[in-house]
Parts: sequence; C-alpha cells; structure tokens
Amino acid sequence: MRLLVVHCHPDPDSYNAALYRTACESLRAAGHELRCIDLYAEGFDPVFTRAEKQTYLSDTARNIAGVQPHVQALQWAEGWVAVYPTWFYGLPAMFKGWLDRVWLPGVAFTVAKAKQRRIGGELANIRLFVGITTSGAPWWWLKLIGDPGRSLLMKGLRPLYARGCSRRWLQLYNMNHASAAEREAFLARVRRELTALR
Repeated sequence: MRLLVVHCHPDPDSYNAALYRTACESLRAAGHELRCIDLYAEGFDPVFTRAEKQTYLSDTARNIAGVQPHVQALQWAEGWVAVYPTWFYGLPAMFKGWLDRVWLPGVAFTVAKAKQRRIGGELANIRLFVGITTSGAPWWWLKLIGDPGRSLLMKGLRPLYARGCSRRWLQLYNMNHASAAEREAFLARVRRELTALR
C-alpha cells in the first residue's frame, strides 16, 4: 500500500520522533511504499495567509501551487499515518496549519452545496488512516472533554475518505508520568500493529 506518514514534533531526539522512526521502519518492513514528511525538519510554514484566504475559493489552484509537493503526496497515498504529540488537547499548531494549507477545496473536499449540508469528500484514494499520539492527560479526562484531536482526525475527516476506510488509533496516555517500561511497551505496540497492516 502507498502510505503517507506525517510527523510533527520540534525535537528529533524526542520520544515522539522515536515513534515516527518506529512507524516508518515497521511499515517498510511490512512491504508498504512510503512518503514521509517531517514538518519541523522540513521547515513547513503553517501560516495560512491573508492572500491564501482571499483566493481560497476563487482561485484554489493558486493555493494548491504553493504546497504542491504536499498535495501530490496526499493524492498519491492510499492511506496516511499521523504521528504527533497531543498539546492543549489537540494537534500542534504546525500540524493544524498543514491541514489548513494542504487539505484544500478541490484536493480534500468540496464545499457544501447548501446550508445544513456537510462538505463532500475528495480523498477516495484514502482507505486507511492511523493516528499515533501521546498525551499528558489520562484517557478519562480526554473522554470527558470530548478528545478534540482524536475527534478531528477520526471523525471530522472521515467523510473525506473512501467508503469503508479503515481507521486505527494508538495513544499513550499520562505521558508526563509514563515509565521507561511503559514507553517501550507502547513503541512495541506501534511496531506490532503497523507491521501487521496489509
């Protein structure tokens, strides 16, 4: 399967970077073809500018041209994997900016045709999504507040994908207090589950 792996963390020596490396190694070992994007290492600009907003619907091709390699990677993929830390209950600003600037009308979705209608999906090529994250909060607290990051990636983007798209969520909770053994066990879980993906 052709898979796009997107990572977002500023520290290449972090545990999250280890998760990213483990994900890429495991997916390659399983025979998948990868395109890997490390947003911080690349220096991706997450700022959605005034000019981009002005042409968001009227000249979408101009905005697409500005992030063409990322758009091509998204359209090439049959599935994608997000690897990031949960900060303030959601995605890091750079990751959210990547969604804002790359998942454009005509690329990821079509604008709703009328009031009270939802957007249409343009990513029928995506038939697998895997989210891999860590969070300082315990699972019960995230559940209580609605878990915004997971909700966005697992539910909010779901209508954009192929019908029957398979989705998986892997999260290490209580990261601030996780022991070395717990961190190793989660790495092993990521390795095991991704190696088994077909």
